[in-house]
Formats: sequence, C-alpha cells, structure tokens
Amino acid sequence: MTEHEHIQSLPLVPLKNSVLFPNLLMPLSVGRPASLAAIEAALSTEEKEIVIVAQRDSSVDSPGPGDLYTIGTKAVIRKMTRPNEDLVEVLVLGVERVVVLKVEELEPFIRARVLPLPVPGETSAEVEALTRALLELGAKAIGLAQGGQGPQNPGELGKLLGFTDEPLRLVYMLASMFNLDLKKEQSLLEAQSRLEALRLMHGYLSHEVQVLELRAKIATDARTEMSKEQRDYLLRQQMRAIQQELGEKNSDQADVDILREQIEKAELPEDVRKEANRELQRLERMPTGQPEHQVIRTYLELILELPWNKRTEDNLDIARARQVLDEDHYNLKEVKERILEHLGVLKLNPEAKAPILCFVGPPGVGKTSLGQSIARALGRKFERMSLGGLHDESELRGHRRTYIGALPGRLIQAMRRAGANNPVLMLDEVDKLGRDFRGDPAAALLEVLDPEQNKTFRDNYLDLPFDLSKALFVTTANTLDTIPRPLLDRMEILRLSGYSEEEKTHIARRYLIPRQLKQTGLTVEQLRITDEGLRKLISGYTREAGLRRLEQAVGRVARKAALKFAEGQTEAVVVGPDELADMLGPEVFQPEPARRDAAPGVATGLAWTEAGGDVLYIEATLLPDGKSLTITGQLGEVMQESAKTAQSYVWSHADLLGIDAAEFRSNGLHIHVPAGAIPKDGPSAGVTMVTALASAYSRTPARSDTAMTGEVTLTGLVLPIGGVKEKVLAARRTGIKRVILPRANQKDLRDLPESVRSEMEFIFADRVEDVLIAMIPTLAERLTLTRKVA
Repeated sequence: MTEHEHIQSLPLVPLKNSVLFPNLLMPLSVGRPASLAAIEAALSTEEKEIVIVAQRDSSVDSPGPGDLYTIGTKAVIRKMTRPNEDLVEVLVLGVERVVVLKVEELEPFIRARVLPLPVPGETSAEVEALTRALLELGAKAIGLAQGGQGPQNPGELGKLLGFTDEPLRLVYMLASMFNLDLKKEQSLLEAQSRLEALRLMHGYLSHEVQVLELRAKIATDARTEMSKEQRDYLLRQQMRAIQQELGEKNSDQADVDILREQIEKAELPEDVRKEANRELQRLERMPTGQPEHQVIRTYLELILELPWNKRTEDNLDIARARQVLDEDHYNLKEVKERILEHLGVLKLNPEAKAPILCFVGPPGVGKTSLGQSIARALGRKFERMSLGGLHDESELRGHRRTYIGALPGRLIQAMRRAGANNPVLMLDEVDKLGRDFRGDPAAALLEVLDPEQNKTFRDNYLDLPFDLSKALFVTTANTLDTIPRPLLDRMEILRLSGYSEEEKTHIARRYLIPRQLKQTGLTVEQLRITDEGLRKLISGYTREAGLRRLEQAVGRVARKAALKFAEGQTEAVVVGPDELADMLGPEVFQPEPARRDAAPGVATGLAWTEAGGDVLYIEATLLPDGKSLTITGQLGEVMQESAKTAQSYVWSHADLLGIDAAEFRSNGLHIHVPAGAIPKDGPSAGVTMVTALASAYSRTPARSDTAMTGEVTLTGLVLPIGGVKEKVLAARRTGIKRVILPRANQKDLRDLPESVRSEMEFIFADRVEDVLIAMIPTLAERLTLTRKVA
C-alpha cells in the first residue's frame, strides 16, 4: 500500500490544554461550535474517526492552521452524551500518531488531510535500561503523590499499568498520570524514536520526583510539629490529672495562685482590682499553650508593678534643698526660687498639684542636669526620656494589646521604673518632636501635661486610669517657636540665659575643671590653670552661651597634661595664656579689627539665636544710577520688612537728617547682612538698619564701639524686643562695652550680673533720633538742635 493510500481526510478537534496519546482514553467536553460540528461529522461516519490536535495558544477561540501543532492523534469516538444543546461530552480512544499535511476546510468545522506517523520500533540496551528506570521513578513518584500508599516496586507499577513490554505505552501512561504541561506532552508525542521519548520522560519524571519529595518533606515537618504539640498537650493534661489525684498543684495553677495572692495584697484602686481579677479568671481558664496566655500574664504583672498608691516622702527641708541646688548649679536664681516655692507650698499643703515647668535656653546651660538636681533636692526618684525626633504617638501612649509585641508607652514604663507615683519626670527636647502619618506626639502630650486631665491618664496598653498628677514634669527646649501653642499654654516657662565670662570662670573652677581632672586621673597639684589662662580659654577658644565647648577645651588641656605625666614628667603643669597656644593651637575666636574703623553704611546690631546672643553687622552701600532696593544675606520676611521700613523712614526724614532727597532718586541701595549662609529673621534689627542707611546716605561712619537692638516703626518709635541678656553678653564677648536698647527694655537689665552692668554703658532710646544722636556724631548736633527748636 502506497503512502498516498494511507492519507485520510478527517474532521479535526483542537484541544486547548492537553494532548491525547495513542492507545489511551480521554474524556472531552466539547462546547465550541466548530468542534461540535466536527464531532457531529465524525459520528455520522461508520468508523467515527476524528483527529485530536493541541493548540499552540490556548487563548485563541477560533484557531487557524497556524495555531495548531502539526502532529496529533487519530482517535475513535467510543461514547457520546449531550447534557444540553451547547455541550457534548465524548470519550475518545487514541489510535495512532498522525501528521497534519493540509487543512482543507475551516467552516463549518476544521477538516484536515492526515498521514499516520508510526514510531520506529528499535530495541537496544539503553532502551531497556531507560524503561526499567522509568518504572522505578514512576513507582517512587506515585508513592510520594499518594503519601506512601502507591505501588512499592516497579513490578507492581507494571501490573498496575498493564505493561506489555511496549516502552511508548509506558511513556504515554506516565505522562497522562502526572499532568505534565502542554509543551512537555507535545514533545513526547513528537518524539522521533522510542529512545528519544524515554529520555524526555525520564528527565520530566526526575523533576516531578524532586518536587514531590520536597512537598512530602514540608508536609512531614508540619505533621511532626503538630504531633509534638498534641503530644505535649496530652502529657500536660495527664500530669494535671495525676497531680489532682495526688492532691498536688500543677505549675500553671501555682502561678495563677501566686498572681491572685499578689493582687489581694497589692494596694490597687477598686476599678483596677476589678479588672485585674477579671483578667486573672480568663488566665485561669486558658490553656498555657495559647499565645494570649502570656499576654494576659504580662499585663497582670504590669498592673502589679505600677505604683498606684506608692510614693516617696518629700524632703521638705528648704535650707537643705537650697544647698543641694547651689551645689549642683551656679546662679540660675529664678529657677531655684521656683523650686523652693513649690517646696514651701508642699510644706503647707501636701496635696498641692505639681507644677509643669519648661526650661528654655541655649544648649549647654544645664537644663537637663537641673532636673536631676530638682529630684535630689526633693528626695524624689528621677526619670528622663528624650523626645527628640519622636514621631509616633504610640511611643508615649503605648500600643493596644491586640497587636503582636505590644508594649506600654514610655510614660507608664517610666512610672514602673521609678516605683513611685510622684517622681520627677523630665521630657527632654520637647521642641524637637516629629509628626507624620503615625500620629502627633505633641497632641498626646496635651493630656499628659494638663493637671486637670492627667490624673486619669489612660495608656493604650494598660487601658486603666493612672494618676500622673503627683509627678513633677520638667520639659526642656532650645526654642519655643516649634512647640504648639496649646501645649505651650500648659507649661510654666522658665528661661535659662547664657552665662557671662565671670560666671563661666566660676563654673569652670567649681565644676568643669574638677570633673575633667577626675576623668583624666590628675590631681589638683598636677594641673593648675591660672586665672589669666582660664579667661583666655573662655574668650579665645569658645564663643557660646552655654558651657559644652568650654568643658571640651578644658578636657583637651587636661589630656595634654595627662600625656606629659604618662611620658615621665613629674613637675606640675601650669597653664597660662602662653601655654594655651602650645596646647590648643592659635586662638579660634578673635575680635574683628576691621570693624573698629568701620566705613560709612556699616552698623553693629545684636541678635538672639538658639545658641545664645550674637553680634550682627549690617552693611549698606549706595549704587549710583540705580533705582531698586537689593537685600542679601538670607533675610526672612520680617527682616526684609524692617529694611524697607528703615529706608522709608530715612527718606521721609531726609531734611531732618540733612540728606539731599536727590540721593534717594539717583542712587539704588544694597543692604547685606553677613554671614550669607546663615538664615536670619526678626524685627530687632530695625534701629540698626536705620543707622546703617543714615550713615550710608550721609556718607558719615557710625560709631563702631556701640551695638544696638530694637524694632523701629515708620514714625520713628523704638519698640521693645526680647533676649536682652543674651544680646548684651554677646556684645561683651566681642569687646563692645556700649549698647543701645529700647527704653522699655530697661527693666530687663536686672537679669544681668552686677559685674556686667557696672562694666557696660547702656543708652536707652524712645525714638530713632536718640539712636542716631548716639551713633553718628555729625548728625548729633543737628538732631539735638532740631529737637530743642521743636
């Protein structure tokens, strides 16, 4: 029979996700119209033959010739049922491999010319070896897939499959059993020889065995863990039953009894005791293995550890408290008096509410250490928590117990550590609180720092009212600008200003030098810093409101001396001004000699910063043929408005100041405030701006030995400002001994040490004319005469 005689034209049914192998049965559900028509056409013939071919892309609903594989299987329809008009269920039996030569029709169904494609029946030792290996792998895979319930050896698998020494039948049976993906099944069907088919199936089945072994290992581990938990549970139950028979208590019940006894003995408020007993009953009924068991136990332990009614006795000896405060800190009279006032109130009324204090001042003035001194003076416990960068409200108020790893907030934890309900609680850096999507900690502090609300403070974890009103809250900040106004209203503000040179000298002698000597292991006899050397250290190597840089400089000197003694020196080290240069290098800060002979348009102002006061030079220059006002130096909006106000005042009073009005029309103006990299803002540079502009337009230099501060109005009034002490000390540090202040700030001089007041010359101004008379000598006579005439 020729090849042409074997070619048949048969209906074709495309399959989306599977391949039909020869000699195997496959049930099909046919629903596509073209496939239904192909089934009907096949059933209408006597042989009921049809071609089954896999699609290359299962997403195509109406495949064409290019969407079909070229090799498929000729099959015979054995059975057909029709559940409804749109669906036919058939059972087909694969007969042989065929190759699709040509698609003859696409409508109403696909009809193709096909040619049988038999597989060569070669036999070899490799074919036999691969066949046996497949039987072994198949038996192993079936056993793993069925949890060890499958055939135990290859012989059993051969019997199960009806194996009759035909390798291809084994390959096709195993492929259909393990649901290989479409491409792998098609590659088996397209194999050109038995050897190729066996090799492919061996590789696929080896991979399946590896996956099944891993799955079995995971399942075994899970069952082992579960079995261990069940075993432990049963053993615990048996142990409990044995202990009950013997009249003994098991460890879990003993723990519950201990907690019950502690709750009965503890001095708890009635509502807290009621909640503790309710949670204890839950704990008693709950198996130890449950995760919530430990959560409830930890919660009850927290309740028992909190100082609900425990408090330390205050030391009401005012003389001793004053001594302790004076020992720890130099000066700071206002703060010490406020603490002693509270002590006096407690002596008369022990139930008085504790104040909520806020220490505001530059870094290094002793705000944090002052809280420890307050606790020592009152005889109370001290707890400190830093709020700098805190941006999660739950850090303060705690997390709800429903969350895994929940903890009480920092406040409740601090009270537990203190062991008393009246400690000194220091909230450090309250001005540096963060805020983001997790909440606003500053808003949470509103309840904590309100005496009317904090006596029933509820932590999210504790969820019981806890009295914080007995605690003395002390907060610290460098500035008040970043603290929300509602929070600021709840605190009593106490300002800690910077220290003068004399105060720093005293503090260095009493505190800093002894502390550094102790840290470096030196004695007073081994290192001595002269008064001149200490003053040079303060003025030449530090320029700050606080003491941190000074202590660091003293520490460097002490370490240099310690090195000399470590190298064998035996004589005492005496440090004077000359020795400082050898130890610390040249002076870091020096007066600016160029400013002592300032050009016209330069005036010296005073500014307040978070680090204390500072000297600010304002420079103004005229720009010939210019028209506009240029302002540089990173000035804020308020300071820019002060510059415009100053120009308007000088222009409107040009006749009074003896300035030709044409100067304003024919010249532009540039105002610059060094240093350009530092942002500046505030109204207190107003009088300095007016002086600089008057000096520039009159081409007369202002006095360089005088600094000034004050806000100015368009009508020439000089308004009061803040930070007088810091500003005066900054001028003194720079070597300026003459300062102009608003008259309304005359009362603030009482905050200055007597030595500073006696050394400095102060001029008080009500109007801008008072400032110009004191600053520009050539205008003084004219303004004085004009004032007399007026």
